[in-house]
Amino acid sequence: MTSRLTMAIPLTEKRSWIQLLAQCAMGCAAIAIVTLIAYKLHFPVATTGFAYLLVVVVIALNFGLWQATFVSLIAVSCLNYFFILPIFSFAVANERDWVALVSFQVSALIVSRLSSREQRMARDANYERIQMKKLYELSRGILLFDLHTPPGPQLVQLIRRTFLARDVAIFDASLSRLDHQGEWSAKEQQTAKAAFVADRNDDDHAALTTQRLIRTGKESIGAIAIRGEIDPLIANSIASLAAIAFERHRSYEKEARAESAHQAEQLRVAVLDALAHAFKTPLTAICTASSGLIEMGTLDKAESELADLINEESISLNQLCTRLLQTAKLEASTVTLRTEPVIVSRLVKDVVTELAGTLKGHPVELSIEEQGAPLQGDRELLKMILTQYLDNAAKYSPPDTPIGIAVRESAAELLLSVRNTGSLIQLEDRDRVFERFYRGADAKERTPGTGVGLSIVKKAAEAHRGHVWVISAEDEGTTFFLSMPKIQAGG
Repeated sequence: MTSRLTMAIPLTEKRSWIQLLAQCAMGCAAIAIVTLIAYKLHFPVATTGFAYLLVVVVIALNFGLWQATFVSLIAVSCLNYFFILPIFSFAVANERDWVALVSFQVSALIVSRLSSREQRMARDANYERIQMKKLYELSRGILLFDLHTPPGPQLVQLIRRTFLARDVAIFDASLSRLDHQGEWSAKEQQTAKAAFVADRNDDDHAALTTQRLIRTGKESIGAIAIRGEIDPLIANSIASLAAIAFERHRSYEKEARAESAHQAEQLRVAVLDALAHAFKTPLTAICTASSGLIEMGTLDKAESELADLINEESISLNQLCTRLLQTAKLEASTVTLRTEPVIVSRLVKDVVTELAGTLKGHPVELSIEEQGAPLQGDRELLKMILTQYLDNAAKYSPPDTPIGIAVRESAAELLLSVRNTGSLIQLEDRDRVFERFYRGADAKERTPGTGVGLSIVKKAAEAHRGHVWVISAEDEGTTFFLSMPKIQAGG
């Protein structure tokens, strides 16, 4: 970490050769002054050596290791030439003087090394503190972004201002948008997009350009390119903060869309509820009038057929209005179940009897296994679920084919299924058939319908804390299921 931070120190802080020579000259001048004073005042070798060592330490602290090493060599030479016998000669007559010279040089090198390391660590710590402060400013600025607008233009401006970068370009893949600020040409601005397309990070030290992918998890959602003196580790952090800015904007947009959809849904439900109520009165009058004409017996054959058609279609419209009202009820913020004891076998038989006309030509096969204790549930909603399943089975299966109804009960759960041998439901449609107004391509072509019924079934099942699903296979036919816990009274 330290070595990388040292490599990242701005070029303006690095020593040029001229500066290096000037610093070495200053050190030599200091050694010359100490030598002159010590020689004139006849300092002993030990005192002079400590004075030289002090100069070496000062040079190491202020300039660096290499300058201190050079000055220490000059100091050893002066110590030998002016203070160790024979003086004015680089020869050493006494072995103890050799030990003294070597010890001085080693001590000077060690002290220089330690001083230089401390200086570098202090410099790196200061550099790291400054970078952390900049990252903090960047993160704080991101929290103040205007979420109504794309994050790209705000990011490039904030990054360039905070890190004093010459150029910044950001590519937002979700918006296919490239934002830029600086002096880059139109071609150079594409660097960020090129990094995203190549799916790689890159550092061009010669051009002082850094490219980083903006990721959320393993997915790349954009890229950033910066020209300036940016440490690679800091560039990684900038990319991570950019990803946070992108995600905040996306989350805000999703929330806004969800709120808009919720409001639109509330309006739609209110409109459906109002229309269903408005249609109920005239439909009841039409049904009453058509039934009365049929009962009078004064119509000829053609007129009777037309009256029967009016009666059947008005009944169908009345049922559709009822379903729309049930949808509005089930989509209310709170649904209160009117729970009561329900004998499932009796409920099934009642529904089959009521739908005798609809199921005409379809033999019904019952398979009911009851535990004896009645089910606690909303009878009308359960009746509506079974009615819808049977109505669909009769509508989408060929004439004279059987419809199977199976009920399995345990102490904790009810499982109801309705099977027919009609057209298959494609795999991709099996979840969506329970969406409101959705109808598969095959269903649209073969049988008229509104796509409302199964969505009501799903809502009613969810109100009972249950769920619904369908399976469909060539050799087994299509089976709709209802699974729900056996809700206890008051539960």
